[in-house]
Amino acid sequence: MALSAPKTITLPSFLRKTMKAYALKSEIRALGCELSRVGRSRNWILKATISQVQDIIELIEASGEESWQWLAKLLKKQRESLTYDELIYIAQQNQGITVNQLVALTDCTSAQARRVIDEIEFM
Repeated sequence: MALSAPKTITLPSFLRKTMKAYALKSEIRALGCELSRVGRSRNWILKATISQVQDIIELIEASGEESWQWLAKLLKKQRESLTYDELIYIAQQNQGITVNQLVALTDCTSAQARRVIDEIEFM
């Protein structure tokens, strides 16, 4: 399915904003994501699927490391731009998900979540 294709997210000044960057890079790569530097610039590129992005956000929030929170915030903004097909994919991966859970997980609107859940129930 095309939805499992990784999204490319630019991480500006990744190393300068992040304390213990080596640990964060290791954790991100352990989740199966690709993390690489853009040439000789300060910017890095993260290639991750929707579920991997969610896993990174959860990892950062659970870590309690303050300097990593900017990345969680950036990834949450990326999550806000999910397409309808991506919302359906997420809901299908979480069997029995409720409207409120889908809204909390993806930051979509209640109307979008209801539409997605209704469509999945009729499939």
